[in-house]
Formats: sequence, C-alpha cells, structure tokens
Amino acid sequence: MIIRENIEEGLRSIQSNLLRTVLTAMIIAIGITSLVGILTAIEGIQASVNSSFADLGANTFTIRNRVDDDFRSGGRRSKQYPSITFRQAVAFAEKFKASYTATASLSAEIGGAVQVNYLSKKTNPNTNVVGSDDQYLGINGYKIDLGRNLDKNDLENSLNVVVLGQEVARKLFERLNPINREITFMGGKYKVVGVLQKKGSLGGNNDADRILLIPLENGRGLAANRALTYNVTASAPNISDGDFIVEEARGIMRRIRNDALGKEDSFTIDRADAMAKDFEEISSYLRIGGFGIGIITLLGASIALMNIMLVSVTERTREIGIRKSLGATPRVIRVQFLIEAIVVCIIGGIGGLILGIIVGNVISGSISTNSSFVIPWLWMAMGIAVCVLVGVLSGIYPAIKASRLDPIEALRYE
Repeated sequence: MIIRENIEEGLRSIQSNLLRTVLTAMIIAIGITSLVGILTAIEGIQASVNSSFADLGANTFTIRNRVDDDFRSGGRRSKQYPSITFRQAVAFAEKFKASYTATASLSAEIGGAVQVNYLSKKTNPNTNVVGSDDQYLGINGYKIDLGRNLDKNDLENSLNVVVLGQEVARKLFERLNPINREITFMGGKYKVVGVLQKKGSLGGNNDADRILLIPLENGRGLAANRALTYNVTASAPNISDGDFIVEEARGIMRRIRNDALGKEDSFTIDRADAMAKDFEEISSYLRIGGFGIGIITLLGASIALMNIMLVSVTERTREIGIRKSLGATPRVIRVQFLIEAIVVCIIGGIGGLILGIIVGNVISGSISTNSSFVIPWLWMAMGIAVCVLVGVLSGIYPAIKASRLDPIEALRYE
C-alpha cells in the first residue's frame, strides 16, 4: 500500500512540475532512443539480409572440382584429382532430384577472360562465359531484367543464344535495346535473348554482372577439344535442413566418383549460407558496439537526471520539512523520491522506445530497400529494465539527501 501511495504522490509531484518533468523525461527518452534505435536498425538490416539470402542462393550448395596447390611438398607434387565430367554431373543431378523435391543445375566455365564485341564497341577481357541450363538463374539468385531466360528449345537444339549480365549489357548497349541483337565472342556470333538484373557482390566487385550465359551443349561445342570442369549447384528444399542435405549430396557424389572408403573427397562442396553466418557474426559485433554507445548515452542522461533530482530536493526542502513534521520517516522520504525518479524514467523510456523503433526502422529502410518493419521485443524489454536501473542510480543519492534533511532547518528554508 505504501508503494502505491508513493507512486500516486510521485505522479502528483510530476503533475505539479510538468515542465521540469517533460524536460527530464526527454533526456531519458533521447538516451533510450539511441539505445533502442541502433539495435532496432541492426535487427532490421539483419532481418532484411536473412530474407534476401534465399533469393541470393543462401540455401544452395555447389559441388566443384577439388583443386590443390601445385607447390611441391617434401619433394613431391601435391595430389591432382580428376575433373568432374559431364556424365558424372548429369548422374548426380538426376539422383539428387529423384531423392529430394529440389532443383539442381549444371554449369561449366567456358571462358574466364573473354572480350565481347558488338559492332565497334567491345568490353574489357574480363567477362566470364558460362554454359548452363534453364535452372541456373533461379538457383543462383539471378533475375531477368529484359527478355527471357534460356529455355528447353535453346538447350535441346544447342542454339547460339546468350543472356547478358548487367554490366556487359550496359557497356555494349548503352542506349539501345539489346534483345535480338548479335554479339561476337570466342569466334562465334550469338543472339541476345535476355539481360540479367544487377546482382552485385558483397565483396564490392561486379563479377556476378560480368557474365554471359549460353546453352550448356553449345558451350561444350565452343570449348572444342578442351576438357571442361562441370559444376553442380543444388538447392536444399529448406535452409534448416542444409546440413543433412549436404551430407546426403556428398554421399551420392562419392559413389558416382568411386571415392574409396576412408579417403578424402575428390571434390569440394561450397555452401552459400557461409555468407549468412559471416554476416550474423558481424552483426553480433555491431550489436555489442550499439549497446555500448547506447549505454554511454544513457550514462549522460542519468547524470542529467540526478542533477535535476538534486535541484528538486533543494526546491522542495520546505515540503520535506512539513512531511517530516507530520511523521514521515526518512525511509518514506527516500522511497518517495526514488519512485518519483523511476516513474519519470519509465515515462521517458516509453517515449524513447517508440522513437527508437521508428528511427531504427527508418535507418534500416534507407539502407535496405526490401526491409520490413521490425519490433525488437527483447530490446524493448531491456530498454524498460535499463530505465528502471537508471532511475534507481539517478534517484538514490537525491533520495538519501532528502531523507537526511533536518526537519526544523527544512521548515525555515525559503
């Protein structure tokens, strides 16, 4: 009952000094806004990145040829593994798709430093030519910007058609529609049937946009007698089942490649969700940094609140003397001022939470265009707890000072 009466008394005191209360609450609100705002922005960016990873191929894995360094070790050259052949790649894709409701795409790098020409225009010799099937775009997170993807007819008839990466299309067809125009590369003419949307790269380069996609069989013919290494990119039905699916795929490929029991794999499996794990690790450091910045801001707010509470004790010295003369004990005075400080902090904290969520979502929305509105319940609960802690730390000294006032001297105070 005493706590309830003290809360009511604290609210009456707040109402009687409304301007000071508003200013005090604003100080706390700014501190909570900085804390919750930074953490909300990080959560929003993390949620946006996680939602985008499926489109970027985060639930996919690629089986590639195993390549060891050619440096000599102990007087012997390191072991060389045979390349993944077309037959082995096709066999894996068929077995994998038969075992799971998943997709698998075959591809091979036909050329890694190719120059592309259209009339008098040409690109730098840094374009990748990839022979692929019609599943390559979807499973690798590409989207069509203009035209169409490679289709069954292109693949079955090995037609000279090509899908351009965004950077190649911009270089050759700055103000022209590239669809149905012919380009030349690696000694052959190809008709442009599609242009990819810009994909970019987390590493800052544009390798994903400097690409030409041609039908796989056509690419095999373009390579002539040169042996190609084939990659198989498969998509797990659910990203949560990634570990199990990858191990199953490893077992299938080992049987196809006839890898001896107990020997290491003669191929490698690269998982795209490694990027997600790396970003999650980075975001954890950002959260720690954001929490530290927010706590420092709240520390400044708590000092300001303590100063205001000390001023309040001085202004209300006569009121404290009257209360003591009417029988109020030092404990009651301490509890009253402490609860008053906590109530002010909670009022400011609620305002800070609302502002922090809005500011955090605005920041994450400005960084990522596909971000969704995020309400960080955990950080909201932590914000309220921090408000109570700040109220206790800021109000304890003024409350003790008020409780120690001599009632006779306090009644004389003007």
